[in-house]
Amino acid sequence: MNGERTLKIIEYDPKYKQDFIDFNTAWIVDNFGFLEDEDRETFEKIDEELKTGAMIYFAVDNGVALATCMAKPMTDGTWEICKFASNKNVSHKGCGSKVFEAAMKWATDHGAKRLFMISNSKLKPAIHIYEKYGFKEIKLDNYEYIRGDVAFEKML
Repeated sequence: MNGERTLKIIEYDPKYKQDFIDFNTAWIVDNFGFLEDEDRETFEKIDEELKTGAMIYFAVDNGVALATCMAKPMTDGTWEICKFASNKNVSHKGCGSKVFEAAMKWATDHGAKRLFMISNSKLKPAIHIYEKYGFKEIKLDNYEYIRGDVAFEKML
C-alpha cells in the first residue's frame, strides 16, 4: 500500500463479509489448529446476528480491510466482544485497537451494562488490549470453546 493512509473504521459492509470470516479463520487455525462448531455457526449466521443487534466493525485502508471486531448482545445487558482479528498479510498497526473501541462503543450505545469476552491465556497481545481497556479476568465453569481458558468482563 503506497501513498497516504486513508484509514476508516466502518460498520458492517457485506463486501467485507469474507474478510471477517477469513481473518478470524486464519487467526483461529494459526493459533489453535482448527475451527470449532461455534465459530462455523457465527460465520454462517452473520446476517441473523446483525438483525438481533450485533455489529461488526472493519478498519479499512484504501478499500483493503485490515482488522475486524464484533459486538453482539447476550442477555441482561451483557454484550460479547468477539471475533477480533486482523489481516495477517498487511501491516495494520493500531487498527485492532480502533475496531475494538468501535465494537465497545456500539455495545455501550445500545445499552450494555457489562462487556464480556472469552480468550486464551497464551494470546498475550490480545490480553494486553483487553486489560488496557479496563477488562478484568473472571473465572467461568464453562468457557464455551475448547480453546477458551480465560474470560474477561468490564462493568459499565
